[in-house]
Amino acid sequence: MLDPKLLRESPQLVRAAIAKKHLEVDLDAVLALDSAWRAQIGEVEQLRSRQKAANTAMAALPKGSPEFVAKVQEMKAVSAAVKEKETQLKETEEKWKQAMLSLPNLPHATVPAGRTPEENVVHATHGDPQAVGAHAKPHWEIPGFDRLFDFARGAKVTGAGFPFLVGDGARLSRALLQFFLDEDTKAGYTEVSPPIFVNAASATATGQLPDKEGQMYETIDKLYAVPTAEVPLTNFFRDEIVDEETLPIRRCAYTPCFRREAGSYGKDVRGLNRVHQFDKVELLKWVHPSQSHDELESLRTDAERLLQKLELPYRVLLMCGGDLGFAQSKKYDLEVWAAGQKRWLEVSSCSNFEAFQARRAQIRFRAKESGKPELVHTLNGSGLAVPRVLAALLENNLQPDGRVRIPAALQPYFGKEHLSF
Repeated sequence: MLDPKLLRESPQLVRAAIAKKHLEVDLDAVLALDSAWRAQIGEVEQLRSRQKAANTAMAALPKGSPEFVAKVQEMKAVSAAVKEKETQLKETEEKWKQAMLSLPNLPHATVPAGRTPEENVVHATHGDPQAVGAHAKPHWEIPGFDRLFDFARGAKVTGAGFPFLVGDGARLSRALLQFFLDEDTKAGYTEVSPPIFVNAASATATGQLPDKEGQMYETIDKLYAVPTAEVPLTNFFRDEIVDEETLPIRRCAYTPCFRREAGSYGKDVRGLNRVHQFDKVELLKWVHPSQSHDELESLRTDAERLLQKLELPYRVLLMCGGDLGFAQSKKYDLEVWAAGQKRWLEVSSCSNFEAFQARRAQIRFRAKESGKPELVHTLNGSGLAVPRVLAALLENNLQPDGRVRIPAALQPYFGKEHLSF
């Protein structure tokens, strides 16, 4: 959520930020509602002041006197007016809260202009895509792929996009997860095993609601299957105040993730490229505001290190305003090269939300100098998502005999040098 003070004092700054993200928001309606809400607060406060003054005057009058009776009648009228105005104020306040939730986060000054993914900026590259995948083919075309990644039976049991991972397919996925978690804890993140269902308050705090309702699976009792471990992890400190000395706090977590992926179609959804249930390790930080953009760079470095150890060529994209998420202030995407498909696959997004999520969740730290609570900044990134990493590993390391070479860093976890279909 944006700072209401910023909205009131610098509406043109907010208007320009919304334009940079190419989002349609009726800012004038939000400003009008904010003015109406504050005016109603003033009216209620005035009536309460009258009510208090009348009550004080009554206390000094003899009970039953004409003046006392007159004050009783005045009190009744004022009380009725207060009750009516408080009801109106409550309704307006709820509308104001919903309107504030409709405002996106402001993009950081370093976010490039642009409307489409084609206008994202290549920030860095690592490895040579031409040096891998001499025998590559799309992973779903590798002979025996369906035996280890059974989409047909998954569709029978659940639906499209819910594959069974069988034998060495499951083993390789588990090896990646353990490798990711071990590397992340070495980098200073504390491992957490969070709930995989969250309530609406948690989804609202991180910005999934009211923005991505159509992408989440919802239970009949209004719980949401996590689209990412970002949601439960961020809410760990919701409505809490942490000590400044504890910042930055770093956590990592593995969860299965569930996304409806409504509207996805075509070549981008083949094989492991886009599924409805997948495994991912998430990295999350709560940091001091003065350090948040430095912490974003180190977060990105932590995610990149995993790809380097897996010997996967990748590139780093700095997202333009139009391809930046609703809640993000700045975001990098990491994309691996999949030699069989001859295309880049996103495997991690590293984002800084600044105080946007923290204001919604009321996550604060107590400043050492002032002793006053201040909002933390939150950051998160994938470290990493399994399916597309698997896809790139299979395609880039396919050997002439049909086996897949396992990168050296992963071999102790997988237990073999090659994957056989």
